[in-house]
Amino acid sequence: MYRGACWQSCRVIELQALAPADWQIWRELRLAALAEAPTAFGSRLADWQGADEERWRERLAIPGSVNFVAFFDGRPAGMASGVPGDAGIPELISMWVSPAARGKGVGDRLVESVAQWARQQGAMTLRLAVMEDNEKATALYRRNGFAHTDEPTGPLPDSVRMEKVMVKQLRPRARAM
Repeated sequence: MYRGACWQSCRVIELQALAPADWQIWRELRLAALAEAPTAFGSRLADWQGADEERWRERLAIPGSVNFVAFFDGRPAGMASGVPGDAGIPELISMWVSPAARGKGVGDRLVESVAQWARQQGAMTLRLAVMEDNEKATALYRRNGFAHTDEPTGPLPDSVRMEKVMVKQLRPRARAM
């Protein structure tokens, strides 16, 4: 686990990479995310509400992926995944921070953890797609070094909403001497 810096009354951010056995934590956060921010994701709450344990475990077992949960003051407060993407460019997906933890550095820690994972995979770029009207998420990503691309995206399964693609250039990690 990673412990964030202690400031603002020593509130602690801890990150944990999940394994398929941790599916219940992921389920709790994912359902909360889809209920609280239904327009922020391509998936819908109804797509996942009745999912059985096997489906949740499979989601956490995507080959080559990593799934992080952030704990804020000991409570699950956010999530993000890194998955292999097209042309060898990993993607940041399933990003969400609970309303109670927003503005407290949780999102920044999640983004940086996925970026660090991507660097460890040898990637020079990290990609994501964000709903075109999700200004707060876009601001978070920009603050963390992502920039818009001109990459076209088609409509989501609802045939209405569109996403915009953002990328972050990753610097190689400095080697220890």
